[in-house]
Amino acid sequence: MLLSQFSSHVTFILLTLVSALEQCVRLLKLRETKPTRRRCPCLCVSSPTPLSRAIPEPVLCALWLLIGFVSGKSPGVRAPVVSVTMAALFTCCLGCCGDGGSGHIPLKEMPAVQLDTHHMGTDVVIVKSGRRICGTGGCLANAPLHQNKSYFEFKIQSTGVWGVGVATQKVNLNQIPLGRDINSLVLRHDGSLYYNNEEKNRLPANSLPQEGDIVGITYDHVELNLYLNGKNMHCPASGIRGTVFPVVYVDDSAILDCQFSDFYHTAPQGFEKILFEQQIF
Repeated sequence: MLLSQFSSHVTFILLTLVSALEQCVRLLKLRETKPTRRRCPCLCVSSPTPLSRAIPEPVLCALWLLIGFVSGKSPGVRAPVVSVTMAALFTCCLGCCGDGGSGHIPLKEMPAVQLDTHHMGTDVVIVKSGRRICGTGGCLANAPLHQNKSYFEFKIQSTGVWGVGVATQKVNLNQIPLGRDINSLVLRHDGSLYYNNEEKNRLPANSLPQEGDIVGITYDHVELNLYLNGKNMHCPASGIRGTVFPVVYVDDSAILDCQFSDFYHTAPQGFEKILFEQQIF
């Protein structure tokens, strides 16, 4: 009697489990036919594509064989042929994988890193979708350097008075050249690196950036280093503190392009493009 009751309970549990699995398969297949940009709050399913193969098909078939063994009935040919989409099921709580559940959060596209028209000098002109600066004055990028090692580039389209580097949001973008106070650390067009009105380093006289050259900058929260057309200039500078942003200023007909991705030269080992804080965490 007890064995019979136990078998009935086990059969009921297994049938309920398989029924739930089949329901989830149908929901996941529906998501594949109507892709959405949703993710569950536990970050396990970010797209309709399966993330793993944690539950192989033979295991699911074995469930049906076990049901037949416990209940004393043959499961026949009912063993399900399940898509590997089932793998996503057990990387997530069952409630997250349904279509349109209240726990789903729409994915938001990260904005592009570019020059920030809300943080620029009054006589600055920004064009080319936030990538080119001309006029007179400075401009910050729209993303701070939160990550450990950042890399970005500037191309000198037209020579004149210019400077590139990093600065805090307290910097006066109408007062150029930058590097006059504790709020900016920049390479100036004459090859000098200035911070707090002090020359911290200088490029060799035969290695000054010219029109068409690419100036690369790495920053690791301690040192700023310079690269000219992909070559390490071994010209570090440091001193600035706090949250900093890429900064560029121009005057006297200078025009510079900013490259925050799709670099002209490969980023030095360990360094990468600027990431927004949401992308880091």
